[in-house]
Amino acid sequence: MDEVSKSSRDVALPEGYGDLLAELKATVAATRWRAQRVVNTELVSMYWTIGDAILTRQEAEEWGTAVIERLSRDLRQAFPKMRGLSRRNLFYMRSFAQAWPSEVVQQPVAQLPWGHITVLLDRLDTSTERDWYAAAAVEYGWSRNVLLNQIKNQLHNRAGAAPSNFPARLPSADSELAQQLTRDPYVLDFLDLTGPMAERDLENTLMTRLQEFLLELGHGFAFVGRQYRFTVDRTDFFIDLLFFNWAQSRFVVCELKVGDFEPDYVGKLGFYVSWVDENLRMPQAHAPTIGILLCAGRKDNVVRYSLAGSNQPLAVADYTYATLPEAAREAVPTEAELTATLNAVLRSQTQPTKTE
Repeated sequence: MDEVSKSSRDVALPEGYGDLLAELKATVAATRWRAQRVVNTELVSMYWTIGDAILTRQEAEEWGTAVIERLSRDLRQAFPKMRGLSRRNLFYMRSFAQAWPSEVVQQPVAQLPWGHITVLLDRLDTSTERDWYAAAAVEYGWSRNVLLNQIKNQLHNRAGAAPSNFPARLPSADSELAQQLTRDPYVLDFLDLTGPMAERDLENTLMTRLQEFLLELGHGFAFVGRQYRFTVDRTDFFIDLLFFNWAQSRFVVCELKVGDFEPDYVGKLGFYVSWVDENLRMPQAHAPTIGILLCAGRKDNVVRYSLAGSNQPLAVADYTYATLPEAAREAVPTEAELTATLNAVLRSQTQPTKTE
């Protein structure tokens, strides 16, 4: 056997063997992935069927908890090698059938792992919210922890919510896409501050949490640069944060501002967007550049009038620590400290980083 293996390793390989091997590896990997998806869909469908049967009998015959406990025990005895037939899981199956009354095979939720579905059942009360997060989790490939975090921070209420002038400055279909890239407010609770922190400690925290920051921006963001320098008429200008959203193939200029919104901020952000649109964007390949201004607070009518006077597609959003405990919020640095530290963190990044 060893001699056969040795001789097969020593044989001269024909030209193109490497390409064939790579192709077959890709085929096997893709087939395994599709098979896993099919198995998962069948498992979820079975769980729904079990839950629907339990729900129907409970409503018709007033089954109690003891009957479900016995059912779990008998099923586990009949299928000793099968996991997922515990009493607790049977109650989840019942809740699953109750939350999605019609067959789920053709719905986004059927494409999710069972652990994701239990999160939807535990954390959300309405079918509209459950369907929204199920569809988003499938589209963006969220892990269970990411799903938990997005529900905790009420992404369904914040996604696409920032005031903007996109409808007036972009074609209708592109305006809707660009609006989806905004959040209002942006939640920076991922800093997980529990006490006073020195600036260096805060910087280290932000460096380890850069992925969460990009995730909070939304799907498909890649970091291009901080304090991005460009020159116009021998004068240097600096963009706070420059991103490229590969999902929509567009540059996104992001400006951080200390304190509340001021109308003057719109002029500078519009100037930056104009420069990026003319000098970095490839019109045949990229969608129009947009700008997002993050500030610590705003008056909506001031924002509305300011955006109406700009020729560039811009949005304005708050950032907040609203869900942090009060003691932790008191330890959060000022807007100026946050801006300076975040810029220092992003300055150290040299490679684009994508969100999940």
